[in-house]
Amino acid sequence: MKNRLRLGFFILITILLVNCKHNNKNDNKNVQVDQIAVLTDKIAADPNNAILYNSRAKLYLIANQVNNALSDVNKAIQLNAKKPDFYITLSDIYLAMVQVDKCNDALNKALSIDPQSTDAYTKLAELNLYLKKYEETHKYADKAIEIDNLTSKAYFVKGLAYKEAGDSSNAVKYYMKTVEVNPEYYDAYMQLGLMFSIRKNKNSIDYFNSAINLRPKSIEAHYALGMYYQETGNYDAALKSYTNIIQINPKYKEAYYNSGFIYLEYLKKYDLAIKNFSDAITNDSVYCEAFYNRGLSYEMLKDYTKARKDYKTATDLKTNYQLAIEGLNRLDKVR
Repeated sequence: MKNRLRLGFFILITILLVNCKHNNKNDNKNVQVDQIAVLTDKIAADPNNAILYNSRAKLYLIANQVNNALSDVNKAIQLNAKKPDFYITLSDIYLAMVQVDKCNDALNKALSIDPQSTDAYTKLAELNLYLKKYEETHKYADKAIEIDNLTSKAYFVKGLAYKEAGDSSNAVKYYMKTVEVNPEYYDAYMQLGLMFSIRKNKNSIDYFNSAINLRPKSIEAHYALGMYYQETGNYDAALKSYTNIIQINPKYKEAYYNSGFIYLEYLKKYDLAIKNFSDAITNDSVYCEAFYNRGLSYEMLKDYTKARKDYKTATDLKTNYQLAIEGLNRLDKVR
């Protein structure tokens, strides 16, 4: 039953990384609005300052106001067409608009102004990584490193390219080089932690903890560490990680769900399992897996009425939910 109940570690972490980045943007929304307002006032006082327009363009891009970002960076270029940084900002905007050719052109324009721009070469490496052109990715990243061997992002992009190409050994090598060059490179610690977690290698603990030290309120780092502990049987440590998440964000349903799963599947503490699945449901009223597992917890306690109700809710929420159907069938036999 365990294998059928447990969601895959890699899938969970992949979803988590995407969701947490999205959540971080939401958390910073008010800050961005305030910063944009400050720059708007400065531009009103100094309307020919190209740097101010470029700075506001970057904030608009973070805020997903792409048209405003494009308008501002074009104004910056109109005022000063010789600043390579402006074309790099333009490339970021075009990439957000999925206009790959224009993104490439903007980066090459930046290089025509400054042939030693490590930022432009690194961005070209990222663009080719996006296009899954790994040979080109390495070529541009290597050029950035040749100009400045402390360009940590170039090492990181090479690591990502090797990972995507299935070369985990070189991926780890370049992630490690990234943190050697820049000990505060959070994303590299996360990638190292994830890669070692897949191997169930205890070194992942140190990498996740390094990420947490850099960003103590990073839900993705706490969650990844909790999942590692859960997958390797250290349930007390896993529960502590999930508790840390709940202290950061009391509405984070997966922390309750995973805690409930540990109490149900491994520790056989069904009352605590029910409490945690109930908390998950409070935060997501259509969380069918939580309803199913709470039903299973009730079944283990022989509270068949509540178990049946939760199994039925799970089948209502998810058509042909086989596990819940099997649960109902089991209860039919004990009547």
